[in-house]
Amino acid sequence: MSDPHTGRADRSRSGPDAGRPLRRLRPRHWAAVVAVARAVLITVGLVAAYYLLPLDERGTVGASALLVCGLLAVLLVFGWEVRVIARSPHPRLRAVEALAATLALFLILFAGAYHLLDRTAPGSFSEPLTRTDALYFTLTTFSTVGYGDITARSQTGRVLVMLQMAGGLLLVGVAARVLASAVQAGLRRQRRGPAARAGSGTGTPDEEAEP
Repeated sequence: MSDPHTGRADRSRSGPDAGRPLRRLRPRHWAAVVAVARAVLITVGLVAAYYLLPLDERGTVGASALLVCGLLAVLLVFGWEVRVIARSPHPRLRAVEALAATLALFLILFAGAYHLLDRTAPGSFSEPLTRTDALYFTLTTFSTVGYGDITARSQTGRVLVMLQMAGGLLLVGVAARVLASAVQAGLRRQRRGPAARAGSGTGTPDEEAEP
C-alpha cells in the first residue's frame, strides 16, 4: 500500500526532473567552493606576511637578493601549478586558484621591493612609502591606471618599475595562455579516462552516463 504523502510528493515533480532522485550538492560545486576559499586564504596569507615580515632591516644587497629569490619562487610556483592543473579532476577551478596565487605573490613581491628600496635609498620615489603606499603603487602600476601621485625618481626605482611592467605583461599574456593549455590538457585527460573505461567494459552504467 503506497503512502499518500509520497504519492503527492512524486506527482508534484513534473517536467524534465520528474522521476529523478533528489541529489545533494554535487562534488564539483563543493570543489568550486574549496577552490575559491583556498585562493582567498592564499591571498590573505601573503598580504599578512607582507605586513608582518621585518622588511625594514635589509640593505640594498638584501633587497636585490629578496627580489631575485622572489621572482624564482614565482616561476617555481607557477610551474608546479601548471603540472597540478593538467592532473586535476577540476582543471578550470585549479587554474583560477593558480592564477590568483601567482598574481598575489607577484604583486606582494614588488611591493616589498619598493618598500625596501625606499628604506635603503630615501628619495627613490616622489614621497616616502609605507607598506600600504608601496602596495598601492604596485597595484596602480600593474593595472596601468597610473594616477601619478607616486612616481619613481631614482634610476633603480625606475628599473624596478620597468621590471614589474614587463612581468605584468608576461603574466597576463604568456602565463594566461600556459594556464589555458594546461586546462585543455586536463580536460582531454578526463575525456580519455571514461572512453578507456567504456572501451574495456569496466565502467559502470552510471559512470558512462556522466557528461
